[in-house]
Order: sequence, then structure tokens, then C-alpha cells
Amino acid sequence: MKRVADVSTNATEWKFLGDKPAIVDFYATWCGPCKQMSPVLEEIANEYEGQIDVYKVDVDKEPELSQIFGIRSVPTLLFAPKDGKPQMMSGALGYQDFKKVIGDVFKK
Repeated sequence: MKRVADVSTNATEWKFLGDKPAIVDFYATWCGPCKQMSPVLEEIANEYEGQIDVYKVDVDKEPELSQIFGIRSVPTLLFAPKDGKPQMMSGALGYQDFKKVIGDVFKK
């Protein structure tokens, strides 16, 4: 998360730390929709390699990080543009859904 945001402070303002936009997938190994979305997210990561960073956070292994971001269900995706406010989405996304959100959030 050091490449995305400073979560060690109680800052009230979002300060993006990455050098390119990022998608953070908050998932769990026991989550069916997470497993279903995993190959789609891998395809997106390969397609946008060098343009968008893709990170996966296992909520069971990183409970503090999940709490900081207010994760209440999985999968939850954080779309962090270089400039502007991040956007959270809950639920599994398909390939075309990812493409649309990437276009809407990152191409502004």
C-alpha cells in the first residue's frame, strides 16, 4: 500500500503515492465471486501492464488494512487514479465492466 496511499497516518485527505493509476482488489480465498473475477483481473493487469498497477489484498491476512479502507464485503475494488478521488466498487466485475470503469475513472 506504500505505493498507493499513506495509511499509517490518520489523514482525512486522500494523497495518492503511486506513479501510475492502481486497482486494489480486496478479496478472500474462500470467496466464490473473487475466484471468478481473478482471471479477468489478471487479464486486465496484463493488458494494462506499465500503465496501471494491480494489487491484491487478502482481507483475512490484512485485517488492519481492510479496516482502514472500510472493507465490509468481498470482492471490493479500489480504483485509485493519479489525480482525483479514488472510487470503491463492491462485487465481481466482468472484463467489459473493468474496461468501462478504467475509462471512466483513469482517463479523466
